[in-house]
Amino acid sequence: MVVVDSQDYPALLEFLKGSQDDQQFRRKLAWKAFEHVASYDSAVSEWLWKQTVGDKFPPSLTVPLSLKSSLRYGENPHQKAAFYVDKSLSEVNAGGIATAIQHHGKEMSYNNYLDADAAWNCASEFRNSTCVIVKHTNPCGVASGDDILEAYRLAVKADPVSAFGGIVAFNIEVDDALAKEIREFRSPTDGETRMFYEIVVAPKYTEKGLEILRGKSKTLRILEAKKNEKGKLSLRQVGGGWLAQDSDDLTPQDIQFNVVSEKKPQDNELRDAEFAWLCVKHVKSNAIVIAKDNRMLGMGSGQPNRLESLRIALRKAGDEVKGAALASDAFFPFAWKDAVEEACESGIGVIAEPGGSIRDGDAVDCCNKYGVSLLFTKVRHFRH
Repeated sequence: MVVVDSQDYPALLEFLKGSQDDQQFRRKLAWKAFEHVASYDSAVSEWLWKQTVGDKFPPSLTVPLSLKSSLRYGENPHQKAAFYVDKSLSEVNAGGIATAIQHHGKEMSYNNYLDADAAWNCASEFRNSTCVIVKHTNPCGVASGDDILEAYRLAVKADPVSAFGGIVAFNIEVDDALAKEIREFRSPTDGETRMFYEIVVAPKYTEKGLEILRGKSKTLRILEAKKNEKGKLSLRQVGGGWLAQDSDDLTPQDIQFNVVSEKKPQDNELRDAEFAWLCVKHVKSNAIVIAKDNRMLGMGSGQPNRLESLRIALRKAGDEVKGAALASDAFFPFAWKDAVEEACESGIGVIAEPGGSIRDGDAVDCCNKYGVSLLFTKVRHFRH
């Protein structure tokens, strides 16, 4: 018999003292031994592949997973679930929600992990102090600024109804002042109801900040996470197989915002377009984000057609849409009497989109007619 887990020593001693051969115990030890060796072999294989060929997509791929926790249920109560941590060499000290430290609150659920991952990935991409609020994996509020308390308030203001019961992520330390604001801030919808959240995620907390947040709710999950490293392999399961791709790591600093309209954007309009573009990459397709002054005003997500996503975003932005920036995750297939013209008529000041449609000329002509700046990024951000 091979024993690879010291936790099995007491049971092994009892087994050796006994007079009967327990085949089930032998099978358990054998399974543990093979699992242990398989995990080790996968690490060796991963290392050797990178030393020889180095391509990100080897002809065969083994991903060692280690059970971190059994979950109460999956996406829905009738589904059983568990959470596994990826033990690949590439994930060692590479950050992410899987290795986050939970300081307080109820155990994480299946949906909690998905939403916390979405919020943390979005917040981590901003250079300036930023607050991101996520509901059902979509950012419904995003704001940046030197005053993180005001950024938090503005993120809630973008969609306070959706923010209630959501996940809040910050890319800076949560101190006592910010913790108090999270604990006491009232919903803009009525000015009375304290905002409720499932999770708060940040890179670190002060001791006093943690103490204050713990006092907000016994169930509030407080996570301390490390930023995801760039260049990770993204895996997603389909029936009978897996899809693998590079992670979408591009930020505004990595691309060009090419002016294709007659009207050139002002510096502040360009910054608004970059902010909206960074937000929209984290919104489910078809995705539209409207932003101004480093804050999201409205977003439309997950609609089968881009026009409907635009209308949702415009409705949420309200009167603040005048002179704001609009970003689309993909090109506009139509312009006249469609999304581009409706955006122009609403008062949008600048539009950022990938371009690449056979009707790009219509989008340019439409923006020229209404005096709107149009920027082509040549980068699409589908998210399914």
